[in-house]
Amino acid sequence: MEKTYQALNVGVEEDLRALSGLLHQHGVQHRIFEEGGRQVVLVGRQDQAQQVDDLYQAWRAGDVRIERSRHATDEMMAAERSAWFGAPVTLGLIVCSGCGFLLIFLNAPLNWLTALAFSPAHLIGEQSLVQAIDGQYWRLITPVFLHFGWLHIVFNSLWLWELGRSIEQVMGHLNMFMLFLVIAVVSNTSQFAFGGAGLFGGMSGVVYGLLGFSWVAPQLQPAWRIRPSKGIMLFMIGWLVVCMSGLVEVLGFGAIANAAHLGGLISGGVVGAVFAGFSRLGSDNTPAPKV
Repeated sequence: MEKTYQALNVGVEEDLRALSGLLHQHGVQHRIFEEGGRQVVLVGRQDQAQQVDDLYQAWRAGDVRIERSRHATDEMMAAERSAWFGAPVTLGLIVCSGCGFLLIFLNAPLNWLTALAFSPAHLIGEQSLVQAIDGQYWRLITPVFLHFGWLHIVFNSLWLWELGRSIEQVMGHLNMFMLFLVIAVVSNTSQFAFGGAGLFGGMSGVVYGLLGFSWVAPQLQPAWRIRPSKGIMLFMIGWLVVCMSGLVEVLGFGAIANAAHLGGLISGGVVGAVFAGFSRLGSDNTPAPKV
């Protein structure tokens, strides 16, 4: 294995793209990644570590100027495009969620909406007659695409992109899709079991499942660098506790699918433990199999 040296360790809130360009200008081969809520810069030679630190201090002090060549700009644009299209499953889930939101926002025919709900329903007069799924197994999944407000779709999409993109880039597209299916089925079924046949939906159960997966799996397989920061973890768990306390509904923000959140979180953690456990049986530090 090629030996590397840590040259820098800074917070994730700092944008190091300009510094990366500066290092390229000075011919310093390097790699930047996130670990434990920090950004780490690795170099191939020990003498380059001090060089990186000196350039970083000079850059922060404004003593050096970064001249971005057309080639460097093209590389940066290619990297940004790769970030978007390197996670097609996650991006596709966001697009499908947006379509589900538009069905509600644009007042689509009721039968279109009920076709995606967990339980089939028919209106008889002013009463809704709920029926059994009866072989319509897509209903185990499709409620996750229904969103009932702007905040609902925006926040779910942001968290889905934040967590799903990292997992998909490490685990591969097929594994990401299968993980989504498992979490969606468990979270929707949990909400139906504890909340009844009322209309519910949203990607938040899947988001919490991805949170559980990305927190548990790296504990058993450290080679998978998908662990969210402690700040994100505390915020998400704190929000889950607040929602389960009933305070959000008391404040008039509507009903919350707490069972879906909790079911998603637990199922994601369990799948993460199983997946990482099998990976460790093969090799302690192999990257995740991408399929």
